[in-house]
Amino acid sequence: MTIRVRATSALALSGIFLCLSQPALAKQRMCVFDILGTAGDAFSSAKDYALEMQKYGADLELKAYVDERVAVEDFRTGQCDAVMATALRTRNFNTLTAALDSVGVSTIVRNSKVDMAASYEVVRKAIQTFASPKAGALMVQGQYEVGGIVPLGAAYAFVNDRKISTLEAASGKRIAAFDYDKAQAQLIQRVGARPVAADVTNFGTMFNNGNVDVIIAPSLAYKPLELYKGIGRKGAVSRFPMTILTYQMIFKHDRFPSGFGQKSREAWSGRFDTVLALTKRADQAIPAEFWMDPSPADTDRYQVLMRDGRIDMADKGFYDKKGLKIIKRIRCDVNPSAADCSEATENW
Repeated sequence: MTIRVRATSALALSGIFLCLSQPALAKQRMCVFDILGTAGDAFSSAKDYALEMQKYGADLELKAYVDERVAVEDFRTGQCDAVMATALRTRNFNTLTAALDSVGVSTIVRNSKVDMAASYEVVRKAIQTFASPKAGALMVQGQYEVGGIVPLGAAYAFVNDRKISTLEAASGKRIAAFDYDKAQAQLIQRVGARPVAADVTNFGTMFNNGNVDVIIAPSLAYKPLELYKGIGRKGAVSRFPMTILTYQMIFKHDRFPSGFGQKSREAWSGRFDTVLALTKRADQAIPAEFWMDPSPADTDRYQVLMRDGRIDMADKGFYDKKGLKIIKRIRCDVNPSAADCSEATENW
């Protein structure tokens, strides 16, 4: 479904005078991935954003996609001028900002417990850093430019059996791995589990039907994908964030007015709290009895294992080393007492 966004507010009208001084550009189409299509929160946020950006000369037409692969492919082939999708998919357009979704890169552990508020603060500061004018050159790779980043929420392990309560217990189990993110399969193999190829259109169904034992997903997927069916009576959700996922907007900068990218990144950065509230509400929508907390010892151990896995994936070329280095600085600014802050790891 395509929705045409028109300027009807005083805010939009105020941008007319600014636009008069810029060369006229044809309207731009933005492909928006939302698992609920036009009824989803991501698409709703994109509509608000499109109205706001009219004052900077953009004339955005939004098209909703429930299949992320198709949205990104339409963008790549020129059917869309911009795309809004998860960083796992947009990595090909900017590897540096995609580092924000690397395993455990923003997870803060204090006193053997995950500190979610501090973890989200790492994401906030990273997004603010990338939205800074000083980072403008890093946001451009070839014809593509990052137009903004918002949090999608922590990714948790959904298991069909509470006995899969540790990484060791996952050995030999079937875990859905997105076939377009090669790092996932290798990380799964590191713990002795079996990666099973999947994508965003079928991984929920695979879990619900028992074709895989574990999926990694944000709580925002719980209701739309009916993941309670896969959890059943024996399953659970492990309250340990494997990473904090993000939506990233990428656009072709020759299709937008000069300076649009900086204004766009600032606009999305300003929506951080609004979007974060949606992810927190999704966490609360999962019944309390479904949550499963790792032991303090496992929490500390998982943090080290994720760091080691992250470094290995960077050395193999799956993660952007410069991006990881920037985020480590931010992580250590938020939690300077962390053990790795005094170590040379991720300081390439």
